[in-house]
Amino acid sequence: MADRDLDSDEQTSPVTGLDEVVARRFLTTDAARPERVGKRHAAGRRTARENISDLIDDGSLIEYGQFATAAQEQRSELADLVTQTPADGLIGGTATVDGLPCLVMSYDWMVQAGTQGMRGHHKTDRLIDIATRLRVPAVFFTEGGGGRPGDTDYPVVSALDVGSFRMWGALGEVAPRIAVVSGRCFAGNAVLAGSADLRIATPDANLGMAGPAMIAGGGLGQVSADEIGPADEQAENGVIDVLADDESHAVDIVRQVLGLLNADVDQAVTVTDQAQLRTMLPANDREAFDVRPLAEALLDVGSVLWLRERWAPELVTALARIDGMPVGLIANQSSHLAGALTSDAATKAADFLELCQRWAIPIVSLVDTPGFMVGPDAERTGLVRTASRMVNAGSCFTQPLIGVVLRRGYGLGAQAMLGGDTHRPLLTVAWPQAHLGPMGLEGAVRLSMAKHLAALPEDEREELVRTSTEAMREHAKALNAARVFEIDDVIDPADTRRVVVGMLRRAGSRA
Repeated sequence: MADRDLDSDEQTSPVTGLDEVVARRFLTTDAARPERVGKRHAAGRRTARENISDLIDDGSLIEYGQFATAAQEQRSELADLVTQTPADGLIGGTATVDGLPCLVMSYDWMVQAGTQGMRGHHKTDRLIDIATRLRVPAVFFTEGGGGRPGDTDYPVVSALDVGSFRMWGALGEVAPRIAVVSGRCFAGNAVLAGSADLRIATPDANLGMAGPAMIAGGGLGQVSADEIGPADEQAENGVIDVLADDESHAVDIVRQVLGLLNADVDQAVTVTDQAQLRTMLPANDREAFDVRPLAEALLDVGSVLWLRERWAPELVTALARIDGMPVGLIANQSSHLAGALTSDAATKAADFLELCQRWAIPIVSLVDTPGFMVGPDAERTGLVRTASRMVNAGSCFTQPLIGVVLRRGYGLGAQAMLGGDTHRPLLTVAWPQAHLGPMGLEGAVRLSMAKHLAALPEDEREELVRTSTEAMREHAKALNAARVFEIDDVIDPADTRRVVVGMLRRAGSRA
């Protein structure tokens, strides 16, 4: 049989049903819903597909369940469901972000207010299973009103057998999870956001375990959606990790975080003059200062993403790069409560240690603390529980840890900042002006000499406290701690970056 001439006028047979597939696929796009898209834009918001498109590499999305509709054929015509409930309000699939494979999902507010339908749950389960098997990061845009009561095509009593929440929670053991919250995010949608490793939100976000209808149904009164978990409140209580300017900025932050996990992308490294670290501490070691500029000078320029800035500001945490390597940073902030570790700060630290453990990111700890906050008020916050959790998290941290004592390294608080003790990190160094001790020096003097001091007149008592504290300060100097090998070295502040980079290179970046 002779070869057929492909250049002949003979036409090949059309693929059966292709026109119908193309037409149905169009109905799932934003172009098929201009009125609803217009309302989103008029409200200053983007559509689910626009957010996904902005995040991922062009043409990289392999979508799942695009032709799904809401399970409501007993109450609506199929033709209406096809046009009104595309993808059952959940858009998702695998894609790449700057070449990094990932899973991306987004509820679609234009489909029944982003509520969670039964087919949407099945799709969520399928996508989470794919991410688990591929061990790829997952990004979830979670705007929506929670569970949907209107699906009729499944026999449901409680729907408590839905596996999405369990599977999303378990995914965190094998892959990073990032949630983006914009607009209303209530009930089941909020739980998925809250279960993520990082939550990025826009200023117009409301995040709550129940929306207005459920609150009213529970007999708790009438409240507006704006009153439930506004972004400012959720940033101050630690629910929100990063507060973005808008959806576009939130997507940029997601891309920055994913960049930390992408070993295949060459990162441009810009370094500031490290000599400036020698002058960034106040001459008076009792003077408070903002540790963030110091940390930013140590790390790669433009790489620092501060987390939970408004919550427990006495401790700061960040994801960043140093010499192109991903790194977590934890530091005491003396401008708040002198850098003492409160119950919230200890929880913030433990959460961050566990995050970096899961993501296999090393940590640099900048220590400048008088220790854990003490007193009856502090204990009423559950400090024993939270402080101990921080110590446990440090003890279980198996990624590279490097400690740098900037000024004060006192008590159990300093030990907790170093993973449990000064020999827990791969390397513990101090700057020349640092002091280390079992507690604040003046307090140690007053405690150890309490009976003797009580017997003295006040002027003699205070003079003895002053001279004894000075003597203890000399004893507590970093050089003296290094002399008895409680720490590994005392270094020139300008040499800190070289030392940290050298140790991390030797340890190997496992992110």
